[in-house]
Amino acid sequence: MSVRRSCCWGALALSVVLGAAGCGNDTPATPDANINGWTIVHEKLPQALMSVWGASTSDVWVVGADIPGDTEGPLVLHWDGAVWTRHATGTTGDLWWVFGFENGPVYMGGKGGQLLRYQSGGFTVLTTPSIQTVYGIWGSSPDDLWAVGADDGGASGGFVWRLQADTWIDAAGLPAGIASKAVWKVHGTAANDVWMVGTSGLVLHWNGTAFEEEALGSTSLFTVHCAGARCVAVGGFASDVIFERENGVWQDASTPTDPPMFGVCVTANIGYAVGDLGTMLERGETGWSGLDSPPTSETLHAIWVDPEGGVWSVGGRVRMSPLTTGVLVYRGAHPPTGEIQ
Repeated sequence: MSVRRSCCWGALALSVVLGAAGCGNDTPATPDANINGWTIVHEKLPQALMSVWGASTSDVWVVGADIPGDTEGPLVLHWDGAVWTRHATGTTGDLWWVFGFENGPVYMGGKGGQLLRYQSGGFTVLTTPSIQTVYGIWGSSPDDLWAVGADDGGASGGFVWRLQADTWIDAAGLPAGIASKAVWKVHGTAANDVWMVGTSGLVLHWNGTAFEEEALGSTSLFTVHCAGARCVAVGGFASDVIFERENGVWQDASTPTDPPMFGVCVTANIGYAVGDLGTMLERGETGWSGLDSPPTSETLHAIWVDPEGGVWSVGGRVRMSPLTTGVLVYRGAHPPTGEIQ
């Protein structure tokens, strides 16, 4: 099995108590490819959409918030190239992240220490060390997985877990003081090159044998994504914070006139960041600048670029409880439109 074929995702977890949201399957897609080249695939869903990941243009997963009492649990959607299908997890609690591998498995994590593995058409609930919220998942292979998070709301309780067989365990050797922060996201390029970001500019690097810690400013970094020798971390509160790492050095690439960024994706040649008010930035030869943004005023929370260059981004009202008003937008040659089955 190979690691995901393209990029990427985003993350937002503010220090507020985030509640559940409603859900329904009868909201139709409202395709419109004539607004800045974007198609609104889904909008005004009862629950926010938090993360998107895919192995190909015909194997895409989207996860989101939960509705109390819904027997299908949190919103989990799959696009097979022709149809959107909702999958029942058999669990409850908002899902904040999805990550997987071509041909499986696919992992989903969220509230209450919830970590699920989807493979061969079914979900397995994995054992975790606590009921804290999982905000990020990444691995270099199905045998080398990481999960990060904090207490619900993210004020403290930062943790880093590793998967052993079907059980997640606390990672050994974490620097002192991590429990007083939150660890929002994790990504990397190899088993010995894993990056994690969190509150107060927290950056952790796993070099294969030990953790290295540094701080990039004092503002929360909500997500990180790497491609080749380049990593980008984004965040901010009043305005965006963007740091790029090339040639072993982090550089401040923020554009302070733009709002906070919560999702980021980089490839060998380009990068995208998404955030408040449906804002999207693009990384060009001279730096980050505004792109014709999707036709939504909701916060965009995560972004993924498929192997054919199609851009997928999800979000909703994710900065307050409850997590509602889910939206999925797409820019590319093959809009994944259709009602949720």
